[in-house]
Parts: sequence; C-alpha cells; structure tokens
Amino acid sequence: MFTTLITCTELQALQQSAAPLLIVDCTADLMNPAAGLRQFLDAHIPGATHADLDHDLSAHGVADAASGGRHPLPRREVFAHWLRQIGLRTDTQVVVYDRNGLNFCGRLWWMLKWAGHEAVAVLDGGLAAWTAAAGAVESGPATARTASDWTLQPPLRELVTAADVLAHLDQPDQTLIDARAAPRYRGEVEPLDPVAGHIPGALNRPFGLNLDEQGRFKSATTLRAEFETLLAGRDPASVVHQCGSGVSALPNLLAMEVAGFPPTRLFAGSWSEWCRDPSRPVAKG
Repeated sequence: MFTTLITCTELQALQQSAAPLLIVDCTADLMNPAAGLRQFLDAHIPGATHADLDHDLSAHGVADAASGGRHPLPRREVFAHWLRQIGLRTDTQVVVYDRNGLNFCGRLWWMLKWAGHEAVAVLDGGLAAWTAAAGAVESGPATARTASDWTLQPPLRELVTAADVLAHLDQPDQTLIDARAAPRYRGEVEPLDPVAGHIPGALNRPFGLNLDEQGRFKSATTLRAEFETLLAGRDPASVVHQCGSGVSALPNLLAMEVAGFPPTRLFAGSWSEWCRDPSRPVAKG
C-alpha cells in the first residue's frame, strides 16, 4: 500500500500487476477553469480519469458544503457519490497527479484520507516526471469505469472550522501554517480575496518550498529539518494548515507526513473564508 508518495517506477510496476488501481489526473488552472480538462484530453497517463477542482473536488452550494471559502469542500457524502461513480473500491490503490507542482492532486489525496480511504499516494514529480521516465501517455476522454458500492469510512484526517481557529488563536495547541506566497501572506498584494493580510500568529511556508529543482518532494530528512526550523520548538501536533482557499495548503500537510510527522489538521476555508468576516482579526507584515 502506498499512502504518501509513489515513484514513476513503482506506478509502472503497479500497472503491470493485477492489483486494483485507480489513477486520477487533477490538473487545474485557477485562472482558466476549463484548461485542466483540455490538458487531460491532450495527454494523460493511460487509464487515468480526470478530477475537476470546481466540479468534483469542491461543493456547488451551501447545502452541499463542508467548509467555507472560494473552494468549499463538498460534504463527505457528496464526495463519496463521486468516488463510487469513478469506481473506487475498498481494495483500490489510488494514485493522483497533476501538472501543477503537485498542488491540486494534494487536494484529492487529502479528501480521500478524509473519506476514510488510506491507500492513496501522490505521484512524485507529477506528469513531468512520468514523461521524463518514458512513461506512456494517451489522449482523449477517460476510459469508462464501472460504478462501485464503496461506502464512507471514519475520517483519517481532521478538518477544522473558522470557529475552531478563532477559539484557539494565540494558544499553544494551535500553530497555523499559511502556504501562500510571502507577499500575499504579508498583505502587500491580494489578487483573489477582498482583504489582504494573514491570520494573526500564522507562520508562512509557501507550498513550493517542499519541492526540489526537479519538481519532486525533497528528502524526508530535509523536509523534517525545514519544518522543525519553521516551528521553532512548537509542537508539530498543534499544526493547522491553511492557504487562500484550502488547496495549496495540502502540499505542506503532505510534506510533514513525508518528513515523518504524525498527521496534522486542515482549515479548508482558509484565508478566503476568514477574511470575509470583518469581526475576525487580520495581521500584516
């Protein structure tokens, strides 16, 4: 079972085995929502299906939402329906990837854990690493898959709300890590949300810092040292990850697990939910 990362060589071996396998391409473009599917149709790993960030991995209305923000999580029951439609089974190994620095596939990796499915891993290096390793690609629509009767299991990862974050501000049992770029964290620019700045007390670690020059995750040893430096003695178990809309926080959360830390928590609504309530405090700098 692969539960954090999987290499191209390991995925190629799985493809040759008889083990149940589900490959999902999570390529997306925040500025051009239609681009992800177009890129999938142009080229994807054979047998892969496509997960659309807005249609499949986000809620479509308040009634279906499990969080706030620009990309609200769908309720677990809504997400489970989609997982059944793409053929997930209890014994399926899921592999997720993208073309976006392992940003969007981290969302599906976490959501599957949240739905109770442990056997899910991110393809280290994404599609670029796959093609560099002479991995085959195909074009056109995804191959049709038979729907399953998969059911939700107890969550394996923890979701926190804006109320939870507010209640624990400045408390030692909560350490926020903000994955946005440093200028957005500092409040110097804000291209997407109505207010600039960050949640008071949050530490900043832009999600791209987890990858090396080849676009793969840094070694576990390196990642552990970097997070220990960032935390500066704070308890790793206190960490809550956030970003702008709950998507790019996930590479940080995954990186901590690659580094050997126990699972940490996610504030999925993130800054986009936090800043819409003027009663919540805002910090800059």
